Amino acid sequence: MTTNSSKPSRKTNRRVRVTVLVENTAQGTGLLAEHGLAFWVDWNGHKVLFDTGQGFVLTGNAHKLGASLGETDTIVLSHGHYDHTGGLADTLIRCEADVYLHPAALKPKFACNKLGITRDIGIPFPAKKILQEQDRNVVKTESPTHIYEGLTVTGAIPRVTDFEDTGGPFFLDAACSKPDPINDDQSMFFEAKQGIVVVLGCAHSGIINILRYINQLTGGKPIHAVLGGLHLVQASPERISRTIDELKHFNLGLLAPAHCTGLVAAAALRQAFPNHYIDCHVGSRFQFDLP
Repeated sequence: MTTNSSKPSRKTNRRVRVTVLVENTAQGTGLLAEHGLAFWVDWNGHKVLFDTGQGFVLTGNAHKLGASLGETDTIVLSHGHYDHTGGLADTLIRCEADVYLHPAALKPKFACNKLGITRDIGIPFPAKKILQEQDRNVVKTESPTHIYEGLTVTGAIPRVTDFEDTGGPFFLDAACSKPDPINDDQSMFFEAKQGIVVVLGCAHSGIINILRYINQLTGGKPIHAVLGGLHLVQASPERISRTIDELKHFNLGLLAPAHCTGLVAAAALRQAFPNHYIDCHVGSRFQFDLP
């Protein structure tokens, strides 16, 4: 595996806790939902924020759930869309965290609806300005990169399946003439006692492409858990069916779809994996023991 960066780990507690701070749904007193995603990962004493949502509910939810954003050591961005980076500026003001992102995340990004109306969906300007002007460590993750020993971000995902695409009409220009391949899409993973745990942003590379690549990077170790967005919200029935068929080959122990998975796809996944499907909303907590 190629690595670009690695940090020493503190004394290990042999347990990883993952808390959902931002998601489209919320369950719990005082917790709020928004279209977006953010996970708080307590990794051996390190505090890792994976994505930051749109920024409207992150701080309040974090406070309610006992996640101190000021203690954030590392921020990982799954890709450069606003619903995953909108809370970045506020978080960077609060902490001295290193930021791991694929360089393409900083490119202009646009979406165009069926009426031809264009909107900017990239990283908000305040966050870009902080990243460019402040003296902080920004790690460019074009290839697999160790964040801490045992915790890895994939970098760009090879696209090998014939039924997966980026999941929507995304573009690099305001005229919506240059399709965005979303090469910045990346995921994070680590090995637990039960197997590999995968944390997704939107899976714009395709969930099967992602799992196959992580399987390759880990030497074929079994994948135990998948948490996050599968971006099947606009997927055809054929793609959803193919995805489910392929997922069955991985024998997942836990599947927690979120955010951009879509209601239709989520219902199909719940039906296909009734014993392994778990709801993933603001307030959800997952715990994994390390080897």
